[in-house]
Amino acid sequence: MVAILNIETATKNCSVSVAINGETKVLKEYAGEGYAHAEKLHVFIQEAVRETGIALSDLSAVAVSMGPGSYTGLRIGVSAAKGLCYALGIPLIAIDTLELIARAVTVDSGVIIPLIDARRMEAYTAVFDNQYNRLRITKAEVITEDSFNDIEGTIHIAGDGAAKCVGVLPEGKIVHHSEVLYPSAAYMSALSYDKYKISDTVDVAYFEPFYLKDFIAGKPTAG
Repeated sequence: MVAILNIETATKNCSVSVAINGETKVLKEYAGEGYAHAEKLHVFIQEAVRETGIALSDLSAVAVSMGPGSYTGLRIGVSAAKGLCYALGIPLIAIDTLELIARAVTVDSGVIIPLIDARRMEAYTAVFDNQYNRLRITKAEVITEDSFNDIEGTIHIAGDGAAKCVGVLPEGKIVHHSEVLYPSAAYMSALSYDKYKISDTVDVAYFEPFYLKDFIAGKPTAG
């Protein structure tokens, strides 16, 4: 039995799943207006493991969504994952956040572009074909009417940054999958299991989230 705890905190969705041999058994998630990761994450981990009917010591690995996404959210998720791996002596697996959004979209043709909100008109993006093969590297880009104009055929967009494309990109070229707003740990299960089977893991001591952009703190108010 391969039991993997999957942690996804890159966006507003605080999401945890426990999978057995690549199949999601328990999923706990909450996507509120604010970021509730610090309050929810460890509770969700305890509940998900308990409801699966196993103990933390039964886990074979921990998988974490590596970004891009919220700086604070990623730090919380990666810190929790590292702590568990250290304590249990098990490997850490990193999963691309944008691929999780892409895999929530099922289409027969065209390309899938997941977008994570990066404030203003900017989004973190990548391009996948309908079999989830990556066609373009992850990058932060400002969405304009010229975005993705080199891509032929239908473009399927999803994620909390996808709304920025509506009314900007040419009508008829995009299909907005508005039901797919955030990445979910439910879609991590098969990916983390596949990585576990080939020992595709990361160094627990040195792994850092894929922030893509430097963290910029808010300016202090004059007092």
